[in-house]
Amino acid sequence: MQQLALFPLNSFILPEGRMRLRVFEPRYVRLVSEASAGKRNFAMAQLNPYVGQKDPERILPLATRVQIEDFEQLEDGLLGITISGIEKVKIVRRWQEPDQLHVAEVTALDSWPALDLVAEYQPLVQQLEKLLQHYPALRQLYPNPKYRDANWLASRYLEILPMQPALKQQLALESSSTPCLNSLQAWLSHQA
Repeated sequence: MQQLALFPLNSFILPEGRMRLRVFEPRYVRLVSEASAGKRNFAMAQLNPYVGQKDPERILPLATRVQIEDFEQLEDGLLGITISGIEKVKIVRRWQEPDQLHVAEVTALDSWPALDLVAEYQPLVQQLEKLLQHYPALRQLYPNPKYRDANWLASRYLEILPMQPALKQQLALESSSTPCLNSLQAWLSHQA
């Protein structure tokens, strides 16, 4: 079991995912400072928007251990960081430090087994290519998309599609990316 600081957001990130964040709250500035100095690791945790701030279920159990790839001072003077997902973890126990920074004991979860993309999922590739073309900021995060990697494709969809947080968590906790790809394929066919 390892101990990680938590950065809870409505956003979702999985292994090999990349995300840009604006950091302004003192507790998260401290987290980034400690992580940059190698003193503390942290994970991105997903918030449950359907419960109150003080509800024990406010932070969902699946999180992703991340690393800082880059940081910069933004035009508004705030700290900007780019993070990348390393591994999925399950929050076992959590608490808050005096400055309200969330910290948790976590256990590492197995990664999805390597899986090449089969032809039936090609429409998902085409749709993601369109999304990346349409959103330059997202395209910048993924200059070398891994479209032939089923796990990479499923993970990026879970990160960017608007869906219930509990459903994202459920699909990300499956033993492989296939259930996620099947759900995405069914969703895409209903959109056509």
